[in-house]
Amino acid sequence: MPIKATDVKRGQALLFEGQLQVVLDTDHVKPGKGPAYVQAKMKNVDTGTIKTNRLNSSDKLEDVSIDRRAMSFLYDGSGHGKGPYVFMDQETFDQMEIEGDLLGTDSQWLVENLVCTIMIFDGRALGVELPPSVELEVTETAPQPKGATATNQLKEATVETGARVRVPPFIENGQRVRINTESGEYLGKA
Repeated sequence: MPIKATDVKRGQALLFEGQLQVVLDTDHVKPGKGPAYVQAKMKNVDTGTIKTNRLNSSDKLEDVSIDRRAMSFLYDGSGHGKGPYVFMDQETFDQMEIEGDLLGTDSQWLVENLVCTIMIFDGRALGVELPPSVELEVTETAPQPKGATATNQLKEATVETGARVRVPPFIENGQRVRINTESGEYLGKA
């Protein structure tokens, strides 16, 4: 089904230049001179190459129907944070291995039983959509300095997945925090 370039969204699968592509990011650009256009960062599913494509607002693209399944993360097959990552379908209990390069830096937010949306086309995983935020336990952080009353200061902390985040000074080891999976920002105590 053809769609306009202005309707292209992150996570969408398209046929572009005869190849199956997944949209990683889009940016609508309105230059001072000339017509508006859409800049779409796309990943070629077959080759794995990532390319930023410039699309005219009037361009039509072929939308590909993909299956989105809720799957829970079970474990990292390598045990070293490199994948393959094993997910289980919430309805059929089938397990699927997903390569580490498909997740990229998002793998730092994976904890056991985290429910993600897996995009599947012809039995092959195209991408993983994490929930907007995750709750993680702080495993290592410096204690709050005495007399530090400024509220906008942040300190480094390591969470249970090994990811490094910036948290307010009152957060201590063992506390659970909510983290934005897209930006890695601290959202609050869990």
